[in-house]
Amino acid sequence: MKAGIHPAYEPVNVVCACGSTFQTRSTHKGDLRVEICASCHPFFTGRQKLIDTEGRVDRFQKKFAKAREIQAQKKAATDAKASRKVQ
Repeated sequence: MKAGIHPAYEPVNVVCACGSTFQTRSTHKGDLRVEICASCHPFFTGRQKLIDTEGRVDRFQKKFAKAREIQAQKKAATDAKASRKVQ
C-alpha cells in the first residue's frame, strides 16, 4: 500500500437516539449519531409490531374474506346440486 493516500482509520463513538453508545472504528471524524441501533430496534429486541399506515392489511383482510365467501357459495351450490342428483 502506498503511504499517505489512505484516510485515517480511528476509533469513534456511535451515539443512538435511545441513549445507547458504543465504540467502533471509522474514517469519519467525530462522533456518529444514529436514529436506531441494535439495542432499540424492534427486530432485535423482539418487540416488533405490524404498523399499518396505509390500510394495506385491512384491505387484504377484506379481499381475503370476500374470496372465502365466494368459495363458500360455490361449495353450497355444488352440494345442493349433488343432493338433487341423489334424490
